[in-house]
Amino acid sequence: MDMRQLVAKNVKRCRTAAGLTQHELAARMGLDRAYVSGLEMGKRNPTVIMLWRIAEAIGVRPVDLLSEND
Repeated sequence: MDMRQLVAKNVKRCRTAAGLTQHELAARMGLDRAYVSGLEMGKRNPTVIMLWRIAEAIGVRPVDLLSEND
């Protein structure tokens, strides 16, 4: 699986499990909702620092955004 698609799937899965909208996640990170949308569509290539920020904002471990768990 393409790494961007894996991260996209995991960000969406973790965000929805946390009961957050894209807008709420973006607000927690100080970003625009369009960035979160781009992540979840696999159009963004987040840095390691951004993965850390996403994980903190959702309340998961960074590795949860990279794992191939279903």
